[in-house]
Amino acid sequence: MTNMIICHSIFGNTVEIPREKLEFRPSVYGIVVHEGKILLVKSRSVGLLALPGGGVEMGESLAEAVTREVREETGIEVEMNDHLIHFSEHFFYYDPLDEAFHAFRFIYACKPVTFELVNDEGVDDGEVIEPRWYDIDGLKVEDFQSFGEIIINYLKQLP
Repeated sequence: MTNMIICHSIFGNTVEIPREKLEFRPSVYGIVVHEGKILLVKSRSVGLLALPGGGVEMGESLAEAVTREVREETGIEVEMNDHLIHFSEHFFYYDPLDEAFHAFRFIYACKPVTFELVNDEGVDDGEVIEPRWYDIDGLKVEDFQSFGEIIINYLKQLP
């Protein structure tokens, strides 16, 4: 077993990280769609679109985590469906803070309960900015920091 792990950085680079530097991080993201629009945020570091979501805290269920993360990043309340859209394992390096993660990433469909987004100053997250409802039509895979193909394929299947 090698001591170095290849991680993908937020800037799209590959970085070798010592195994002992990795932190285990389950994370959950929500695809929230309403009236032909999808709820997205932007990555502060790279300026690309992203799903609202993030790390699951110890003792927190995936449903609790996605509800909390979407609220913190966008200001709206959601309910998580039991429909798991995607799961992946990912070795990730977050360059701005020199942190590395062994991540298990879950994406669930979520239903919005409220709709009014927090203003940009009210976003409670250091990495995401500008929560917005985006028209589904016109979004492209390359618009996204991650999960672009998964998101676009999911949206194409919607009625």
